Amino acid sequence: MARIGLVLVLGVVISIMAVSMYMYVENKINIIEVNSGDKVKVGPVEYTITFEGTHNGNKETKAENMFVHIGIVAKNISEERTLMSEDQFYILEDKKKYVAVYGEFSSKDLLSEWLEPGKAIEKTTQFDIPFDEEKQYNVIIRPQKEQTSVDTAVVCITNCE
Repeated sequence: MARIGLVLVLGVVISIMAVSMYMYVENKINIIEVNSGDKVKVGPVEYTITFEGTHNGNKETKAENMFVHIGIVAKNISEERTLMSEDQFYILEDKKKYVAVYGEFSSKDLLSEWLEPGKAIEKTTQFDIPFDEEKQYNVIIRPQKEQTSVDTAVVCITNCE
């Protein structure tokens, strides 16, 4: 009787471990590293990020530090429309997260945009950071929650090796 109980307990423990391992593997973040100008797929969207330079802002929106301006080409490669927004993009610098800033600097400035299946759009955004020409900067792209993807892209935009 004790052996049956022991076998039953071991069976439950092994089952829980197997389910836990499956959940871990399914939800593990997949980091994809590319350089500026390279295509990268995050969820149902293929992105091409380019460094467009720096600026101080405009009359309405001034930079506290310096705006690092990027170009974004995004193509929905799925069969359903999907959302792209500025909060998917950020720069990590000295353990601080810098989010994209919407400032209506041009007609292409990204706030949020629905991407139709098979269609590509061109947008721009910027980050207010203490910019140093000698440093390497990476833009991180995360999927929207609705996209249920574990992919995260790290795009080197300056001083890439």
